[in-house]
Amino acid sequence: MAKVTAKEPKKVKKQTVGMKILTVIFTIVSVFYVMPIVIVLYNSFKTNEDISRNLFAFPTAECFNGFANYVKGMTFGNYPFWEAAIWSLFITLGGVFLILLCTSMCAWYIQRSNTIICKIIYYFCIFSMVVPFQMVMFTLSDTANKLKLITPWGILLIYLGFGAGLSVFMFSGFVKSIPIEIEEAADVDGAGPLKTYFGVVLPIMKPTVISVAILETMWIWNDYLLPYLILDGEYRTIPIHMQFLNGSYGQTDNGAIMALVVLSIIPIVAFYFACQKYIIEGVVSGAVKG
Repeated sequence: MAKVTAKEPKKVKKQTVGMKILTVIFTIVSVFYVMPIVIVLYNSFKTNEDISRNLFAFPTAECFNGFANYVKGMTFGNYPFWEAAIWSLFITLGGVFLILLCTSMCAWYIQRSNTIICKIIYYFCIFSMVVPFQMVMFTLSDTANKLKLITPWGILLIYLGFGAGLSVFMFSGFVKSIPIEIEEAADVDGAGPLKTYFGVVLPIMKPTVISVAILETMWIWNDYLLPYLILDGEYRTIPIHMQFLNGSYGQTDNGAIMALVVLSIIPIVAFYFACQKYIIEGVVSGAVKG
């Protein structure tokens, strides 16, 4: 017994040293991840010429441009920035709401029905994650044009289709971990399917709902290609609006673009930090194997 007791402190010490090494490694990795954001931030206060001359140099008194880049980015052209921000917000909120509502209900029904048709639908959703967007984008653009889905409210259905695969997969994994007895008790109390879902199942799925919401929000808010291909010319999102700062013959206003990048990442970063505690819990729960 004495020998075993003597070895235990060494084991604890070795684990502590290992954790310190991992902490140092991940701290360095985190710095590399944060550096691009820092570079974009301080370059948004430099003149366009100084950005082209030395991208990594900090702004000095000679090259400091104040908020001129922000003003130019928000007032550039005949299309105001605030209108692009409103359309981005509408498409993001509407798309995420549709994805969360429809896919969570679909996943719950698939897991509780357990029929061949439900299994086929589930595997179709999984298969949709494998198909690259570039394979279907031209056909999708033509189909959306014929079906009059080239408006901000029409594109919500397209985002629902592309976001269904991952969402159904995550929600299905979480539903498997919910005891069926809870729903049976609600059924005995006289609750119908809708009341059981909204009153019992949906509150239990809160961690996964928030995790899916964060993933889908970051995707839709930052998406450039799908709105560019689908939306009519009178509608712009923030990424499309930034593209118009690229002039002809390779002329690009890097300062104004970086200013708009900073403005565009502020809402999504704030939303991420507000909900980050639910991410790991929701992802792990959605990956439960039944």
